Amino acid sequence: MEKFQFHDMTLTWLDGGTTWLDGGTMFGVVPKVVWSKRYPVTEDNQIELPTHPILVQFQGHNIIIDSGLGAGKLTDRQKRNLGVSSESRIEEDLKELGLTLEDIDIVLMTHLHGDHAAGLTKKNGEAYAPVFPNAKIYVSSVEWEEMKNPNIRSRNTYWKENWEPIVSQIETFEKELTLFEAISMIHTGGHSNGHSVIKLASGGETILHMGDIMPTHAHQNPLWVLAYDDYPMDSIYAKEKLVKEALEKGFYFTFYHDAYYRILKWSQDGKEIVKSVKYKELK
Repeated sequence: MEKFQFHDMTLTWLDGGTTWLDGGTMFGVVPKVVWSKRYPVTEDNQIELPTHPILVQFQGHNIIIDSGLGAGKLTDRQKRNLGVSSESRIEEDLKELGLTLEDIDIVLMTHLHGDHAAGLTKKNGEAYAPVFPNAKIYVSSVEWEEMKNPNIRSRNTYWKENWEPIVSQIETFEKELTLFEAISMIHTGGHSNGHSVIKLASGGETILHMGDIMPTHAHQNPLWVLAYDDYPMDSIYAKEKLVKEALEKGFYFTFYHDAYYRILKWSQDGKEIVKSVKYKELK
């Protein structure tokens, strides 16, 4: 498990499972000859995309950003469609850290698509139960409403088994939410109508977690948005604004889906990585 000490916050990346998705879908209209220079791709046009939650330990709180794929829960069809090569080991990772699932007291959800939210619940006989029974789960009100009432496009990724067992744990917000004067969730829309980004502030510095409007380091360009995005122009607008601010102010960027970088900081012009924690080497 990779760690990053961010002043009085400790970040640890947990193994929430790994998917392999179509590279063209992940880079939208960007030609393969362009994006493949920045992110490795297989002969089958698949790219590796972990679904790795970030454990943030701060002021006695154990906070998780997004929840992974879950374990023993996905159907064979769901595994095939997501290109799942491994499922979640969050419980085992927490045990190595001296923690249990019950020790997680806050979960921050950028959005509730299946690859981010399936790890919120688990099978319990023929029913489903919460994975983090003592946690408050924060998500934008727009996202929560769409989770419960998906449209014709989103119903394939908003699954009732991911939300029905956790209704009593949900805390929603409108435009922005701040916890402990250090952690902010900001509604952006774009990838989904209720998508949010997260800022972590400590020691006069900031980490920006952009969820699926920047799923990997290779998606830095504001115009490189996913074919999965329900509202791509909202993604472009939000990313353009946030990346400009982050580069000017020297923010760190951290990732849920990147197979190569856990966290990094770019030079002010965005052309060079000046600091980073790697998951593995980029070939």
